[in-house]
Amino acid sequence: MLTAPETRRDAVTEQLHGHEITDEYRWLENGTDPATVAWVEQQNAHTRAVLDAVPGRESIERRLTELLSIGTLTSPEPCNGRYFYTRRDAGQNQPVLYVREGPVGEDRPLLDVNLLSEEGLVALDWWYPSQDGAMVAYGTSENGNEVSTLQIIDVATGDILPDRIERTRAAAVAWLADHRGFYYTRYPRPGECPESEEMYHRRIFFHALGTDPSDDPLVFGADLPMEWWPSVSLSEDGRWLIITVSETFDRSQVWLRDLSRPDSALRQIAGGEDALFSAQVGGDTLYIHTNLDAPRFCVFAVDPEHPDREGWREIIPEGDDLLEQIALVGGRVAGVSLHNAVSRLTLYEPDGSPVREIPLPALGTVTMVTGSWGELDAFYAFESFAFPPTVYRLPTTSGEPTIWQQIEAPIDPDAYEVRQEWYASRDGTRIPMFLVQRRDLDRSGPHPTVLTAYGGFNISMTPVFTRTAFLLMDHGGIYAMPNLRGGGEFGEEWHRAGMLGNKQNVFDDFIAAAEYLIAQGYTDRQHLAASGGSNGGLLMGAALTQRPDLFRAVVSAVPLLDMLRYHHFQIARLWIPEYGAADDPEQFPFLYAYSPYHHVRQGESYPAVLLMAAEFDTRVDPLHARKMAARLQAANASEWPILLRIETNAGHGVGKPITKLVETQTDFWAFVFSQLGIEG
Repeated sequence: MLTAPETRRDAVTEQLHGHEITDEYRWLENGTDPATVAWVEQQNAHTRAVLDAVPGRESIERRLTELLSIGTLTSPEPCNGRYFYTRRDAGQNQPVLYVREGPVGEDRPLLDVNLLSEEGLVALDWWYPSQDGAMVAYGTSENGNEVSTLQIIDVATGDILPDRIERTRAAAVAWLADHRGFYYTRYPRPGECPESEEMYHRRIFFHALGTDPSDDPLVFGADLPMEWWPSVSLSEDGRWLIITVSETFDRSQVWLRDLSRPDSALRQIAGGEDALFSAQVGGDTLYIHTNLDAPRFCVFAVDPEHPDREGWREIIPEGDDLLEQIALVGGRVAGVSLHNAVSRLTLYEPDGSPVREIPLPALGTVTMVTGSWGELDAFYAFESFAFPPTVYRLPTTSGEPTIWQQIEAPIDPDAYEVRQEWYASRDGTRIPMFLVQRRDLDRSGPHPTVLTAYGGFNISMTPVFTRTAFLLMDHGGIYAMPNLRGGGEFGEEWHRAGMLGNKQNVFDDFIAAAEYLIAQGYTDRQHLAASGGSNGGLLMGAALTQRPDLFRAVVSAVPLLDMLRYHHFQIARLWIPEYGAADDPEQFPFLYAYSPYHHVRQGESYPAVLLMAAEFDTRVDPLHARKMAARLQAANASEWPILLRIETNAGHGVGKPITKLVETQTDFWAFVFSQLGIEG
């Protein structure tokens, strides 16, 4: 067996709320230090030596190349007779922005970022067409860093305007009705704030086309706490300016201004409570989607000229299911709800009375609904585990939905079975779990199984087209995905049951899922792998350190693992409301109780572990994976490998080209197959 490189220990000891904390690998936090760079090169070389030698690796790579080449598709944004959407076809690294002239006209590629980088390292992060369809503002970034540059393309000519705005990561853009300018969000330029705060202080500015962006006036946010996140939108007629401010992942505000009245000012109409609010204008009504006193959300209709709370009218009350999102289309309200983590799509009259539920083709996910208040057709995108992305055109008055466009995929949906089973967590809470396998697979195992989950930030894990899972299933495997507490599948109460001091519930739910799969005979410890990324990577670290006996292999991607120091790096201060901060004496105990890095035990027999991180990750610093790899390698008493893979020219995962996805996923599945005894 190949031996991992030695890592020097350089202990740093500090007192934190009466506890002595010793960190032998603090020096690995500095990613630019030559010693760290050399250490990463040695670790990557060791990982390459192990994974490149996996039997059947070439066939794994060939199949993944086929699966990951299956395209992507978004629902179109209609703007004055033009329809804008993105599609990635086989052989393309990045999606292309298309425009269609008329609902059944010819598609024309408007912006192809594949032409900007032979390696596919330039990503189209986001795009916003003007209401008249004349212009599109869009953002691009390189190497997965997500630090977008805003530019503008003339739709008729394809010309790129000279206006160029830097530091517009995850921007919101709201065009004036005549496309002479737009409101937008950006981050401070170098020198405008301390360097450590440049990833915070998101603010709203206004840009008039043809002017110098350095002169753009600040519109909103000067006095906001630096961690708050404002976004901006405009009503279709350009009259109502709406600003939404996310204070945390469970609190937000809404501000409103009437642009038709020069003397009007921004006015806060919602917020100041432990609730989420979002607002849209349809016709002469403001619709507010909120979980105020309704953990599974409801909808209010508001007169925007008189938006005081006493005038709000509840039109869609809270139901048994989570009302996940609404869209204002064709003079009606389209509501996407989750029933046990499966989408339902319902049309409502403007007064909230139900019109009809739209039939969906499988247990799956409506990923987005698009349209406009003044056009009768709406569009929605749907997918499921074995159902590739498909966009439907929906008449909002009457008639059945029809396919507008779909992705070609060499997959027979009937060959696969998707089912949902329930199990009890440690405290008795019932948790649902999706199980996906070939329909002809005998349920009695043990079968190689990959268990993946997330459990945090109010994010719902729903059935989506998971391309790489077919590789596992076609080798007799089971793909399992439970809906853990901390997610948003059952509303805010479900979310809060897995955040801050309740985070251990998430880990208990995941461990109980593994125990259930084994108890049912679907798999056993020798054939069970666990996998998760980002917050899910933290979950993997906790599962690994709390129950190392339960898994044969664990993959933790772009993870948070040192929960005592995480908030000092990158944009992680934004996550303090979700996790807490060890600086707080009341929050330190629960963070320290589960922080994976601090619970690696010397002499423990750990399963095989693959830690994956990226050089240019601007969300989660790769220091977590570096330190955890060093500590696990020094502590592990088993024969199984502890591997670290640090990817160059890549970030957290958004905008990664297909070529790099194939490389990453080939390593992932080569590792999993080699540990679970699957012949590639």
